[in-house]
Amino acid sequence: MGLGFMVGFIILIILLFNTLKILKEYERAVVFRLGRFTGIRGPGLIILIPGIETMTRVDLRTVTMDIPSQDIITRDNVTLKVNGVVYFRVNDAEKATIAVEDYLVATGQISQTTLRSVIGQFELDQILSQRDQINVKLQNILDEQTEPWGVKVSSVEVKAIDLPMEMQSAMAKQAQAERDKRAKVISAEGELDASIKLAEAAAVLDKQKNAIILRYLDTMKEISSGEGKSTTFFPLPVNFLENIMGDKK
Repeated sequence: MGLGFMVGFIILIILLFNTLKILKEYERAVVFRLGRFTGIRGPGLIILIPGIETMTRVDLRTVTMDIPSQDIITRDNVTLKVNGVVYFRVNDAEKATIAVEDYLVATGQISQTTLRSVIGQFELDQILSQRDQINVKLQNILDEQTEPWGVKVSSVEVKAIDLPMEMQSAMAKQAQAERDKRAKVISAEGELDASIKLAEAAAVLDKQKNAIILRYLDTMKEISSGEGKSTTFFPLPVNFLENIMGDKK
């Protein structure tokens, strides 16, 4: 009697364990009855018919998946190592269970092949300067490919681009040459602006003869105003020098 009761109690516990299921808010149960899909249940407490109904749990939260580093040859024949990250979630639990064997593995594999395919369509300069456009293109392609699996790709980001050492050296030289070019252009523009202002000043001084004397006196004041200086000036009229030069001729 006691043994039979214990066996019956254990069987009852097993049946209750297989019958009553509790699903969290972010989980859904894909239920099969005798192997045929019957519907989506949850969240909360659900009841299954023991031995007849089975279920598969599906997590609806956003998944963050790293795309391993891929060896990629760009359009201009530069070899790169590129990795990334893809954000996706299940928006149709039925498709994610029935249409694909393992949506996590499938999404990871299609992300790697798509990354290699898309990056290979761009040149190196475009990859470095147009990363946002590349991310959008990757997201659109992956979202279209995973839609039949009930998976929604919300974002794809290229994380790191590793360049060969010789390419890094060449790019550093190119950047230095570009900086030198800009410095020379700025210096030339400064010389041009200064020459224009000097020409305008010379025109004003040519019209006002006394202005050059005032400028000369101001220059003398600046030279003699320094600390610890003892400067003596011998001003000579320009006409005096012209007369001397004329006598020599």
